[in-house]
Amino acid sequence: MVLKGIAASSGIAIAKVYKLQQPKLTIVKKEADKEEELAKLDKAFTKTINDIEAIKQRAAANLSEEELAIFDAHLMMANDPEMKSQIQDMIKNDGVNAEYATQEVANSMVAMFESMDNDYFKERAADVKDVTFRLQCNLVGAIIPDLTAIDEEVVIVAEDLTPSDTAQLNKTYTKGFATAIGGRTSHSAIMARSLEIPAVVGCGNILEVANHGDLLILDAVDGAVIINPSEEEVKVYTEKKVKFEEEKEALKILVNQKSVTVDGHEVELAGNIGSPKDVDGVLTNGGEGVGLFRTEFLYMNCETDFPSEDEQFEAYKEVLERMNGKKVVIRTLDIGGDKKLKYFTFPEEMNPFLGYRAVRFCLDRTDIFRTQLRALIRASAYGRLCIMFPMIATLDEFRSAKALFEEEKANLIAEGVKVGEKIEVGMMVEIPASAVLADQFAKEADFFSIGTNDLIQYSMAADRMSEKVSYLYQPLNPSILRLVKMAIDGAHSQGKWCGMCGEMAGDELAAPVLLGLGLDEFSMSASSILRARKMIRSLSKAEMTEMANKALQQETMADVVELVKNSLK
Repeated sequence: MVLKGIAASSGIAIAKVYKLQQPKLTIVKKEADKEEELAKLDKAFTKTINDIEAIKQRAAANLSEEELAIFDAHLMMANDPEMKSQIQDMIKNDGVNAEYATQEVANSMVAMFESMDNDYFKERAADVKDVTFRLQCNLVGAIIPDLTAIDEEVVIVAEDLTPSDTAQLNKTYTKGFATAIGGRTSHSAIMARSLEIPAVVGCGNILEVANHGDLLILDAVDGAVIINPSEEEVKVYTEKKVKFEEEKEALKILVNQKSVTVDGHEVELAGNIGSPKDVDGVLTNGGEGVGLFRTEFLYMNCETDFPSEDEQFEAYKEVLERMNGKKVVIRTLDIGGDKKLKYFTFPEEMNPFLGYRAVRFCLDRTDIFRTQLRALIRASAYGRLCIMFPMIATLDEFRSAKALFEEEKANLIAEGVKVGEKIEVGMMVEIPASAVLADQFAKEADFFSIGTNDLIQYSMAADRMSEKVSYLYQPLNPSILRLVKMAIDGAHSQGKWCGMCGEMAGDELAAPVLLGLGLDEFSMSASSILRARKMIRSLSKAEMTEMANKALQQETMADVVELVKNSLK
């Protein structure tokens, strides 16, 4: 059986299916023998504690101490005599089955935590759910998937993968993944490119048709999944896989080459990262800088509170030092929308993507923002730092954010702290309003970085995570290209540089158009850099400029795609 999806991270994998699906429990109230249920409960608690300890031990190879703290919290709860005694009392007093008593006690504890005003205690409700769900599974004999226990080559099949799921993946055994939902800009797709493992997303009913242990071919070049392939198909794709790996190896000759066109125009190819450990991928793939450091992952990986100034400083310093004088663009906290924190509850909103998030949150919670700015400014002494503010809509927002930066910089200098001589302060262009007014923003910003993932969804009024309107994710729509040109021309009108850190920058059909529009810096997943460099080095800037000008006059994205393909022949 062949399923079509979206190739989110290039490559080919052939391995068994590991179906990542949580068991569905149906808990009903039953009369039961008290002694038997109490014995069953003791056994289930012991197994739950042993399971969590084993998972923590296996995860320790890939996770930091901070990331492992979630397992400590779960162990503390599983060892809590108060929770256990409440379940025991219900079994003794009401003569009910252990799994029903566990559910009733869990519901009561969750309700109690969720009703508290303190964000920390509200978040403990999620820990209660996790631990008691595992306990109930152990009571009824249901198996919870454990990604850290995978010890053979597999392709993971799931509805979607969360950042915490991907943090547990061991690349030695996880050869790729296929998800039912998602697009090229979903978090699971971005994480796959960071990990450099093949991924096909948006595969529809894959969970219904793929079974645990089935043989699966993942074609993340053409966006296809073949379940239980024939011997001939396995042979064909084994050859394709070898050829893909050979081409990938051949690209390594370009690691130390410049990204320069045949007529001598040079651009910069940089990498997008989510943590200091991602720098390895940028350097080994010949990245000329970091075009986007997504700092929200530092915050999302914390369990109980916002990361401290010192914790952030160490992370930023490490990246700057390892990039050894190459440009590092660090985006300030871009949280909210679909990116949540365990220890902070955002207000319920009808449309959180258009609500209280990113710079709007930071300008409201200046205490949190100032901590990050101080950490960044302190780290600036160790490399070439560029700071950019996300989701800027008005000049007033940019001025307010920059004023806080200037205040904290002055404070640190007054404290005798060494800071970098030249810190560039720029902004993301991801709201149509800022693209249209780019010539005015460029008078005050040192640079722009175009965030096409959001720019496209806001321009087309189409949620990029919605399957039903995914056809409107059109990076090469002439309207999007005109907004991109406004941003580039606006920056150049004031002698400023303009980069792009959205997924469009690494798109092989978009890159020639962006080159023609005058983009200075292309920032993408590290695994895309060498392929993009090979393409740039084969193109003529003059010819691409002529082609890009024609692209701006087309009527539809299909027209632009045809124009680009004909120009590249």
